[in-house]
Amino acid sequence: MRAVHATVTGMNVLLGDKSRFAAEVGESGPLCRVDLWAAGKWLTCDDNMAYVPQFRRDVLDTAAWLRSGEVSPLPFAGLSAKATHRRLRQHAGHDDESEADYQLRSRFRVLLWGPTTDNVMVYLFHEEDRLVITLEFWREEHLVRHPEDAGAVFGVEVPADEFIEILEGIAAALDAR
Repeated sequence: MRAVHATVTGMNVLLGDKSRFAAEVGESGPLCRVDLWAAGKWLTCDDNMAYVPQFRRDVLDTAAWLRSGEVSPLPFAGLSAKATHRRLRQHAGHDDESEADYQLRSRFRVLLWGPTTDNVMVYLFHEEDRLVITLEFWREEHLVRHPEDAGAVFGVEVPADEFIEILEGIAAALDAR
């Protein structure tokens, strides 16, 4: 297992690499500033104030899910991760989404960590010893401020053990503050 790079500056702890996956945790109370990045994109640009008890629990639940080995590989033969992302979100939340489509999509949806991450749709796939993360911003307000993100799906690969270590580091940083 590789050691995740952690940088402490002032009251902030930065875990990981912003070009892959990273989290920066600020000073904590019941609310704490938590900034997340994946594929070089700042995910918490719309809301970076996390309610610590819920956020910590959700992050650790994700780490436990990853450790359980239940993360599935890309489900559609011949489709790239970005094309798979587009296919999974095609009917997301629409009246024509079937129960089977919903169940399939739900197997890959990740980073459901409260208001801090509800501006972005993130899917996670397991490929050998790494995770493939795809993401897409969907809020109209975000797309008005960042028109370059409209319709774009971003993707990155992260070693699975590194991702889990970052998640556990987030929880530890929240505990320490």
